[in-house]
Amino acid sequence: MIAAATLWTVIIGLGLGSYLFRFGFLGIIGDRELPPWILRHLRYTAVAVLPGLVAPLVLWPPATGGELDPPRLAAAVVTIVVGLTTRNPLVAIIIGAAALYGGLYLAG
Repeated sequence: MIAAATLWTVIIGLGLGSYLFRFGFLGIIGDRELPPWILRHLRYTAVAVLPGLVAPLVLWPPATGGELDPPRLAAAVVTIVVGLTTRNPLVAIIIGAAALYGGLYLAG
């Protein structure tokens, strides 16, 4: 296990780094008008973060020891198709979750 002092040092360091990063963006330039090119790029932040969180769980799921799993792959495809057709991320997430649980149920 990790020593308690090391753990708390890492937690405090990450918290401080996160705070300073956010303060640099919100505290220093938060009351100014951002250039249009920055605003255009910020629109894609959520679109980039969600696949970055989900892709490792689909391609290397810890539940199967890192083996590619057909129910997870099928649920990912269903989620992408529903997201592209409805343009509603919440509906895509809900139907994708239902497809995952249904696929896991059918797979046994």
